[in-house]
Amino acid sequence: MASIYDFTATGIDGKEVALADYRGKVLLIVNTASKCGFTPQYEGLETLHKDLQDKGLVVLGFPCNQFGNQEPGDAGEIANFCKLTYDVNFPMFAKIDVNGENAAPLYEFLKREARGLMGSKAIKWNFTKFLVDRDGHVVKRFGPQETPEKLRGAVEALL
Repeated sequence: MASIYDFTATGIDGKEVALADYRGKVLLIVNTASKCGFTPQYEGLETLHKDLQDKGLVVLGFPCNQFGNQEPGDAGEIANFCKLTYDVNFPMFAKIDVNGENAAPLYEFLKREARGLMGSKAIKWNFTKFLVDRDGHVVKRFGPQETPEKLRGAVEALL
């Protein structure tokens, strides 16, 4: 796979989404969880999405239950939580694994293209973020502690 556009993912509504649909956009791809200390980052992610979507940013949320069982709900529960608690309007996807034998192919690609701290491939926790340029290439990985507000400059530089 040469770019992000070579992948598909299942939307939170159960429908397949070709990431090629986002061709020409800057993407911020995030593994999320509803019961995590970093969950309030949904607010900042939604703010980034709202503020910069007209310039070409799309935030993509991928719920994951691999870290402390902090995303135990089904797709409906996750969608309701995101909408009711943080008014999330950016695209959300079906719950996936980001590490291990059952890791989503998209996340295997992201981890290979942008390694973490000290060259680590594995995702360490919820709310790890990957910034992708308009050509579908992974530019950078940001750790969970790096808030959406801190990423604004890096995102705007690609817009």
